[in-house]
Amino acid sequence: MKKPELLDFSQERIRTLHYTWIAFFITFYVWFNMAPLATTMLRDMAWLTKEHIKILAICNVALTIPARVLIGALIDKYGSRSVFSGLMVLSAVPALFFAFGDTFTQLIISRLFLGSVGAGFVIGIRMVSQWFPPKMIGRAEGFYAGWGNFGSAWAAMTLPWVALTFFGEWLGLGSEGWRWALAFNGLVSLVYGVVYYFIVKDLPEGKKFSGVKKAAPMTVSSYGDLVQYLVWSIPLVGAMAILTWRISSVKVNGEPILPEMLTIVIYAVLALFYLAHVIKTLQVNLPILKAGVPEKDRYHWSSVAALNSTYFANFGAELAVVSMLPMFFELTFKSLTGADGTTIMTATMAGLIAASFAFVNLFARPLGGLLSDKMKSRKNTMLFYMVGITIGFLGMANIASHGAEGSLVPTFDGMWWLGVSVVITIACSIFVQGAEGATFAVIPMIKKNMTGQIAGMAGAYGNVGAVVYLVIFSLVDSITFFYIIASGAALSFIYCAMFLREPKDSFSDKLDHSEHEDVEAVSAQ
Repeated sequence: MKKPELLDFSQERIRTLHYTWIAFFITFYVWFNMAPLATTMLRDMAWLTKEHIKILAICNVALTIPARVLIGALIDKYGSRSVFSGLMVLSAVPALFFAFGDTFTQLIISRLFLGSVGAGFVIGIRMVSQWFPPKMIGRAEGFYAGWGNFGSAWAAMTLPWVALTFFGEWLGLGSEGWRWALAFNGLVSLVYGVVYYFIVKDLPEGKKFSGVKKAAPMTVSSYGDLVQYLVWSIPLVGAMAILTWRISSVKVNGEPILPEMLTIVIYAVLALFYLAHVIKTLQVNLPILKAGVPEKDRYHWSSVAALNSTYFANFGAELAVVSMLPMFFELTFKSLTGADGTTIMTATMAGLIAASFAFVNLFARPLGGLLSDKMKSRKNTMLFYMVGITIGFLGMANIASHGAEGSLVPTFDGMWWLGVSVVITIACSIFVQGAEGATFAVIPMIKKNMTGQIAGMAGAYGNVGAVVYLVIFSLVDSITFFYIIASGAALSFIYCAMFLREPKDSFSDKLDHSEHEDVEAVSAQ
């Protein structure tokens, strides 16, 4: 009986795939290590408050957006192996500082830097794309992303036990057990970062990685693409401004965490950063465009924009929905009781239902990649999934209706409707995460030697989507929120239908490592 392709460890590419998803898994294991232990931290450190935890949670994602863009440029220059190893090793430092921090300043600074580990996802996208031919890229990228993403769920499932039982009770460290659990978390990243460097190679068949000559903004193929690139770069900075505004609105002991003057300074720095990006992008691209871009180096930036929109609409929505879903189910079905009068929708039950939205990542995202490989058009696969997301969120918007004084009540009475609601939620999640797999089944094919930058920008747009949707959620009710994210998916469908191009040689069975010479260097000669 033939062994399943993804379990055939005799193949070096399969071993590389597994080593790489484990690296991604560990980065998310570290990135999401605070939430499961937040209540433990509050009990152990008397001075720590819920407001402090809110700020730390915001800091945890604040630098992920620029980090994904920066990491994308670095892997195109230095290769995935070195950058992935370096990120995991360096991330252990803020992880250890956070574990043993005893002032809010130490916690907030270390958490800010630790947010950069969330960029690990982008690195493996390029690594996997270099080991698998186009006809297999979807399932390989989907498997990598689906299983790697599970690191966040694994942190939630295991870290409380590691902190309270293993370190706290078995090793006798008591209330300090959470610190050692987080330190262990960081050490895992450190050790695997070193190991990863020695067990993988950037390219198969003894080929040597040859990156771009200089880490710089994307090169484009036309003046119209240049305008698109600059316009689509604005939300990346805008999301940082939104996060700054959100942090500045939080008060601790009656005082804003960010003084008004510091907030203004941050806004100014962000504006200057975007201005510098514009200047650098023009310096890099104008000489190339004036000289004329060779046909072999041309690509359609509209496809990058379309995939930015899909990841905004699917991964951004996923992060936002996971954060509000437990409360939504608990409030909607709070009146539902069993035959003995006990409440059915407890906080635990609501948490389990919400967890199902993320848990299906293990198979839904690989399935999205597989369908992208098997269907005759990767674009049509993407469109199919965006329609599914739209319908799925419309279905979730109708799980509840408005009751008295703005409360949520089930649309229909009875246990059967709870069952139907769970099915709607899981079906929606399958489309959301399948779309994520389909997105990254296309990205490596747009322009091979810029895969890191394209993946970095699309990945950053997922975080931008989360920021935008979470801010919207703070302003509207849950039903309206589901309608809004359904509209986001519908708009992405329209944009993809108009501007996403079917990649050339989408289903070739040949590996292509012909990295074109850096066009910037050519134009400078």
